[in-house]
Amino acid sequence: MSGEDEIRGVPRGTAGVPLSILELATVGEGQTATESLRDATELARRAEEWGYHRIWVAEHHGMPGVASSSPAVLIAHLAAATRTIRIGSGGVMLPNHAPLVIAEQFGTLHALHPGRIDLGLGRAPGTDMATANALRRSAEVDPDDFPRQVAELTGFLDGSFPPGHPYERIRAVPGGPDSADTGRPPIWLLGSSGFSARLAGLLGLPFAFAHHFSAANTEPALDLYRSSFRPSEVLDRPYALIGVAAVAADTEEEALRQVMPGALSWLRMRHGRPGRMPTPEEALAYPYTPIEREFVRDRLATVVHGDAETVRAGLEELRKRTGADELMITTMVHGAPARLRSHELVARAYGMV
Repeated sequence: MSGEDEIRGVPRGTAGVPLSILELATVGEGQTATESLRDATELARRAEEWGYHRIWVAEHHGMPGVASSSPAVLIAHLAAATRTIRIGSGGVMLPNHAPLVIAEQFGTLHALHPGRIDLGLGRAPGTDMATANALRRSAEVDPDDFPRQVAELTGFLDGSFPPGHPYERIRAVPGGPDSADTGRPPIWLLGSSGFSARLAGLLGLPFAFAHHFSAANTEPALDLYRSSFRPSEVLDRPYALIGVAAVAADTEEEALRQVMPGALSWLRMRHGRPGRMPTPEEALAYPYTPIEREFVRDRLATVVHGDAETVRAGLEELRKRTGADELMITTMVHGAPARLRSHELVARAYGMV
C-alpha cells in the first residue's frame, strides 16, 4: 500500500526487527549546547554507517539538559549531514503549534530530502505548563483536541479538506497536491497511554509508544492499538514501534556506571529541578535518601543495561514479549563517547556492521 515502504524498515544482521535511535541532544555537565548538537550530528552519521533504520529527535522546552527544542531545524541539519538514514521527529508536540506551520516545515523538509523524513506527533507539551502557555500564547489548549489537530495537519499536507471547510483552499507549500513535489512525510502518532494508541489504530497510522518512560502501559497500549486498527491508504496492518532506554558498555560494571547519570537526571526532573546531565562521578556520589534510592532502582529496572550481549538479550526479550515491529533505542548517558560506544556495541551484537 502507498507509504508502507517509508514506514516498515528492513531488519539488519540478526535483528528480528529494524533498530532505530531516539536522540535528545543531551547536554552534559561541562558541555555546551553547541557541543551537544555537534555530537548529535556525529551520532546520526555513525548510526547510518552502523545500519540503524532511522534517528528521531524529540521536542522538549525549558530543559537545560536537552538541546532538541526545535525538531524541524535539527532534522534539517541531520538530514543534510547524512545520505540514507531516515530522520524524523519523535516527536513534534502538535498542541504547541499551528498545524499549518508544521505542515509547511515538514513539507519543506520532504522537498529537501524526499523519502527520508518522518513526522511523529505527540499531544503532550514536552515541558511544564507555564512554558507551554508561553509557547501556545494561551492556557486554553485542550490536549483532547489532538484528533482535530491531526486531521487539520493532514488536510493541509494532502489538500483533503471537504467542500465548505474554512481551510478548503489553503495548501501547505512546499508539499500538498498543487506542488511539483510528490508525496509527503508519513505521519506517526506517539504516546505513553491509550489515547494516541486508539487514535492511531482508528486512523490506520503507525504508532510509537514511549516504553522508556511508561513501561507499565506498553503492552496494554499496543493491544489497544492493534485491536482498534483499521486498514488505511497508509497501512494495511498495524506497525508499532517502541522506544527503549538502553545502555551498553564493554563491561557490566561500566554499564552500571554510565546508566546512573540518567537515573539521577530523572530524579531531578521528578523533583522539579531539571538540569544538565550529571557525570557518572556526580551520580555515584549523590546522597540519595531511601525513597530516592527506591526511585532509582525502579528507574534502572526499565533500562536495558550491561555488556553488549546482555543488552542484546534484554532487547530480544522485550521484542518478543511486546511483539513490537521496531525498537527505537534512547541512550541517556553523559558525553558523546559513551553514547556512541553504546550504539556501536548494540549494532555489532546484532551483526549489523
